[in-house]
Amino acid sequence: MKQKSKRIEINAKGDSAEILIYDDIGEGWYGGLSAKAFAEDLKTHGKLKKITVRISSGGGDVFEGIAIYNSLVNHPAKVSVKVDGLAASIASIIAMAGDEIEMSENAFFMVHEPWSISAGSSDDFRTQADLMDKIKDTMLDTYVSRSSISLEEIADMVAAETWLTASEALEAGLITTITEANKMAASTADLSKFKNAPEALLNKKIVQLKTEEPGKIPAEPENIEVDPDPLGLRVFHNRENLGSFFK
Repeated sequence: MKQKSKRIEINAKGDSAEILIYDDIGEGWYGGLSAKAFAEDLKTHGKLKKITVRISSGGGDVFEGIAIYNSLVNHPAKVSVKVDGLAASIASIIAMAGDEIEMSENAFFMVHEPWSISAGSSDDFRTQADLMDKIKDTMLDTYVSRSSISLEEIADMVAAETWLTASEALEAGLITTITEANKMAASTADLSKFKNAPEALLNKKIVQLKTEEPGKIPAEPENIEVDPDPLGLRVFHNRENLGSFFK
């Protein structure tokens, strides 16, 4: 049975709010962070002047991620993004919404081409391939608008599934600041589905952090279960909702 989507955790104090994106992006069979819920929850906090978005996510549904990105870009508040553990796939696009983008020195930033699963005739596959190319072009434009590298360079990085350290992300202009290392790991994502995931992450115990106060990182993380669906097939549960996958 498809589970209810998870609510994105928002800790608000006065005219500031901290948002935790520590899970898959988009609704799925096991639940994920919904763009609709994100927009609704953000709206309930009224007129904010500053939004801090903390990210540790392996990505998810491309259209849900774009919607979250647009919600942040179009919000009048100043948006500060902090990559705590991992900003992979569509989560890296969400990170681009920050007016300033910080990244922990032990975190990773990953870009790759969008993935999809389709069914149908040869014409259906051609149509899907054309759509995937358009999605990729949109992603490339978003990266280029924030980075200091060329379209050709970021296109090569995306094609190769490139994992960047904080220093490499800073050099590419994808982040603005490197911060001290946090005691944490790379979210709930099963990284074995990616072809170039660093061994340091694949062999690392997967944990998730919970904050009791905005901006405060707890000393000890809480153990959680690894995603039992490493291929992400839950995103494509019927022909009408095959969607596109940037995960």
